[in-house]
Amino acid sequence: MTATQIESHSLSAIALSTRDAARQLAVLSTEAKNRAIEAIAQSLEAQAEEILAANAADCKAAEAEKIAKPLYSRLKLDATKLKDAIAGVRDVGKLPDPVGAVQIHRELDTGLVLQRITCPLGVLGVIFEARPDAAIQISLLAIKSGNGVILKGGKEAVRSCEAIVKAIHHGLSQTEINPAVVQLLTTREETMALLRLDEYVDLIIPRGSNSFVRFVQENTRIPVLGHADGICHAYIDKAADIAKAVEITVDAKTHYPAACNAIETLLVHQYIAPEFLPLVARALQERQVELRGDDRTRKIIDVAAATEADWTTEYSDLILSIMVVDSLEEAIAHINTYGSRHTEAIVTEDPITAKTFLAQVDAAGVYHNCSTRFADGFRYGFGAEVGISTHKLPPRGPVGLEGLVTYKYQLTGDGHIAATYTGTNAKSFTHKDLGYTNSL
Repeated sequence: MTATQIESHSLSAIALSTRDAARQLAVLSTEAKNRAIEAIAQSLEAQAEEILAANAADCKAAEAEKIAKPLYSRLKLDATKLKDAIAGVRDVGKLPDPVGAVQIHRELDTGLVLQRITCPLGVLGVIFEARPDAAIQISLLAIKSGNGVILKGGKEAVRSCEAIVKAIHHGLSQTEINPAVVQLLTTREETMALLRLDEYVDLIIPRGSNSFVRFVQENTRIPVLGHADGICHAYIDKAADIAKAVEITVDAKTHYPAACNAIETLLVHQYIAPEFLPLVARALQERQVELRGDDRTRKIIDVAAATEADWTTEYSDLILSIMVVDSLEEAIAHINTYGSRHTEAIVTEDPITAKTFLAQVDAAGVYHNCSTRFADGFRYGFGAEVGISTHKLPPRGPVGLEGLVTYKYQLTGDGHIAATYTGTNAKSFTHKDLGYTNSL
């Protein structure tokens, strides 16, 4: 047996144990899952120093390797960030259980009753770069939704992820849930092996660069959920409140520039550009943002020239491209051409203009008079998210608990047969909708 075959065989055994643990988890009560979530929160708190020390070692190694600044920003986990992540764990515990909800409860005929009931997907394979706190969010969402999860973090976060998963396993060991429901992979070879495990893994969620997500999509038969780019825009309309527009633009670019919901391009209506651009440029440059503009922008403010490549670039850094447009229609056309269907915002006091923008822009999130930085599962009240999907089909946008369940049809009869309802003397269905109750 070759090394590759041994690796694949070993990972198959891990995936099988995860699937078995997930099947046991799928039938546990909400109370049992919530007790496990609290146990994990307490374990993370107890092992916080160990987790932060592991992250410090990862950061030191990353600095030595001179990794990209945006990647380093996502890697760094300080005490405040860890505390917030643990608070997010407890928030997930407070959320309604997405499993066992009755979506359809219908009598087909007397004694023949159909229900459509939500249930876990099974086993998730989540591959992510840098962000070790993602391991916490994803694990807790998987447990609450009744799924097993196989995590594969980037090599730059190996120590951090190992410390986090160790704490999660310790917490689960005090509960009814088998710790095997959460697994961690650490090598690049395991990534390829994971993508081939369509027998055991039900959904792959990649979180990383455009090229990486494309690679995953092209190298697996397992369904893939995720987004490749975060090319977000803010459009400042001719009817914008200028003070409001400056504040929103600065937040959307500088609050956390490495995030996928930070804006990369600013579109400004030509009518308001002469007044707005000098103000926003000053505010952005005070925060060390490098500005690039088209020809019309550069006639108003002194900035570097933008190129065609800038409209298709996710900087994930303190860089912003600016374009002056003639109309709302031109802004929408630009966004629908160059955007990544992630999150797009308009700043305007004209409700008709806002309504048109929200209806015609093709994105998972369309915002009016607020920062694109709100595109986040925690801020939406999901507790956390496993990622953001820019697919047309649901789940779309930040994916929380509801995006991690599917449903099954359950039909209960009393000797009913299909032949009764066909032929010359066929009996009619009643198709009577009944009341909705939780099935668990």
